[in-house]
Amino acid sequence: MKFNTKTIHGGQIPEKGYGAVMPPIYQTSTYSQTSPGKHKGYEYSRTHNPTRQALESSFASIENGKYGLAFGSGLAAIDAVLKLLSPGDEVISTNDLYGGSYRLFTSVFKNFGIKFHFTKMNDTKSVENLINDKTKMIWIETPTNPMMNIIDIKSFSKLAKSNNLLLAVDNTFATPFLQVPLDLGADIVMHSATKYLAGHSDVVLGALVVKNKSLAERLYFIQNASGAICGPMDSFLTLRGIKTLHVRMQRHCQNAKKIALFLEKHPLIEKIFWPGFKSHPNHLIAKNQMSDFGAMISFTTKGNDFNKALKIIEKLKVFTLAESLGGVESLAGHPASMTHASIPKIEREASGVVDSLIRLSVGIEDADDLISDLKQAIG
Repeated sequence: MKFNTKTIHGGQIPEKGYGAVMPPIYQTSTYSQTSPGKHKGYEYSRTHNPTRQALESSFASIENGKYGLAFGSGLAAIDAVLKLLSPGDEVISTNDLYGGSYRLFTSVFKNFGIKFHFTKMNDTKSVENLINDKTKMIWIETPTNPMMNIIDIKSFSKLAKSNNLLLAVDNTFATPFLQVPLDLGADIVMHSATKYLAGHSDVVLGALVVKNKSLAERLYFIQNASGAICGPMDSFLTLRGIKTLHVRMQRHCQNAKKIALFLEKHPLIEKIFWPGFKSHPNHLIAKNQMSDFGAMISFTTKGNDFNKALKIIEKLKVFTLAESLGGVESLAGHPASMTHASIPKIEREASGVVDSLIRLSVGIEDADDLISDLKQAIG
């Protein structure tokens, strides 16, 4: 089954009761039993729910995995992965990381004796130097948030396997429409399904997908024991969103390319961060491991002027100034004061998140309207 078909039918089982085309919303917390332990496959909705299970099967299908898990948010999904670790374990991650992930790593799990190293991941050399007998996991984003750095999943998979480490990949920005980390050797794929998978800015939800059965069983245990699951209505909405993922991503990418080329020629723009440019440091890796270059673009204005960046995002009319990304509508954000405010300024700027940086999530509106909006806002 090809990807466009899997988004609609992948992992889905025909509804037996009335032949419903869409999986019903099982808005129930518990299920009747004929005798203790004798039931129809469901006991309690924290453990299993038919609507959530349909979504989890869809996650597994579109990511070419065998086991999918749905959580109340992307951070809840990351939290479950980190609970695979024990005090004294170490994790290596990119220094260009989503602020929420960084906060969870350094302000929560660090207190439980887990050590985190943050380094550039343009290649594997800097990571090799950090691996020791306490290292248990490599955590990467690609493209990264918000600098759009590209990390070679296949190379890091080889490094992880040769050192008996888990490789986890945040695939939120790319989605499985553009890249499939499990096929490139990753052990765990994570999504903030709030973003492109659900696609309509009306759900907060997270996802994990794996191939290994024993790893899946450990994660299912953590999911059930910790209870950070999503509800049936959110499961239904996300499953509905996935059914149009392929057509949405095509338009997202088309629009983003037009906007990147517009920004490239604008005299007031200093730098543009988008992996589709040949000048991008890891453009060839992006070209090899992705089918297109995505719809996230970051840029800085000349002079690294915070006030100028502020004026631009405040003047936007079609783009909406808001947190998040990946919805059908175009969003603009200021990472230094919004998504990455929890990262200390020195560390933030060292990774490129300067005060003039603006991040765009390019939606599926008419590209000419989006470009006109940027023109009037930038001046």
